[in-house]
Amino acid sequence: MAYYPKEFRYSKDHEWVQPTTDGKARVGITEYAQKQLGDIVFVELPKVGNKFDVGKAFGTVESVKSVSELYAPVSGTVSAINEDLSDEPELINTDAHTDGWIIELKLTTASELEALLSAAEYEAYIAEE
Repeated sequence: MAYYPKEFRYSKDHEWVQPTTDGKARVGITEYAQKQLGDIVFVELPKVGNKFDVGKAFGTVESVKSVSELYAPVSGTVSAINEDLSDEPELINTDAHTDGWIIELKLTTASELEALLSAAEYEAYIAEE
């Protein structure tokens, strides 16, 4: 079974959020999601400065199997993108929870994090799928 970092929060759309101490959060897709997708060949990233509300698509991940939308698990403004994914989209496959991060958001409403699942809740959720 995959390891889901306890300090992260998780969405039912299989994104993770790693809050930082400066009102920002890194966002990526979970180990479970990357396994479902298979080999990732392309990631469409938003531009720094773009704003997204919870549940709005902010990009796509293309694998050899399909193209999947990425949904913002929290509202915010993109403060950074993982430019390494342009040349190495497979980082999501090899290290979904660290090097495979996708965007960093400046949070609009930090309390939205509380609506997301804990690691234990996420593990229970995917066990039911």
